[in-house]
Amino acid sequence: MNRLISLIIGAFIIIWLLSATIFTVDQRQFAIVFALGEVKQVIREPGLHFKLPPPFQNVIYLDKRILTIDTGDADRFITAEKKNILVDTFVKWRIADPRLYFISLGGDEQRAQDRMSQIVKAALNEEITKRAVREVISGERGKVMTALQVKVEAEAKQIGLEIVDIRLKRVDYVEQINNSVYDRMKSERVRVANELRSTGSAESEKIRADADRQRTVILAEAYRDAEKIRGEGDAKASQIYAQAFGQNPEFYKFYRSLEAYRASFKDRHDVLVVDPNSEFFKYFKNGGGGSVSGAKK
Repeated sequence: MNRLISLIIGAFIIIWLLSATIFTVDQRQFAIVFALGEVKQVIREPGLHFKLPPPFQNVIYLDKRILTIDTGDADRFITAEKKNILVDTFVKWRIADPRLYFISLGGDEQRAQDRMSQIVKAALNEEITKRAVREVISGERGKVMTALQVKVEAEAKQIGLEIVDIRLKRVDYVEQINNSVYDRMKSERVRVANELRSTGSAESEKIRADADRQRTVILAEAYRDAEKIRGEGDAKASQIYAQAFGQNPEFYKFYRSLEAYRASFKDRHDVLVVDPNSEFFKYFKNGGGGSVSGAKK
């Protein structure tokens, strides 16, 4: 019985020793082995590892993945023009030197994020105070991010961190400046619209005047051509009439008299007071002349 108890106690001691001396490191972690409070070893590779049992050695784990600092509130900065702007950033970082990281920050991730936020804010303030609002918002935004990353990387390296990426998510005016900026933009747009409208009106009047001028010229030329054609037609008609009626002048007189009768007695109520012996009624009489008789035939 005593031997069995001894075996059981020995088995428990062996199990305790194995559990106290064997540990595993995940592929997402660093492991730091301490010996009496001093950093003894930094394990970067995942797998099964051994150490002395406590209190001789103990292990802490650090996250080796890429972490993000993304604050919800934007920070206020002053530009070279003494104007306030709001800047919102995010930072991608990870642990590059676990030993230095633990010595500098005690392995506390929250302390690391707070320290990184201070470094980014200081570097960003230094860059923005050298530039105007327009340069920060659009003109030199890429230069600001490049200079910011260089400065933050240098600071982060001193505490065992590596900066993977840093970006300006949003750069905007503060609320008080926004209203004045919007009013200025509105006034500028209204001015441009009025200039375009006045220019359009002037061009419209110019085009309309040119169209009226061309219309007048076209109508005048058309009237001139029409009168010319009409004159040529009348001359041609007169020539044809003259040739036709010149063959029998008496018949021409008779035809003209008929035309005069038709025009004079167009309506049954028309009244004409004239001497019956007038030349007007020459062809109403018998014996209007041989030529007329021949024409009547």
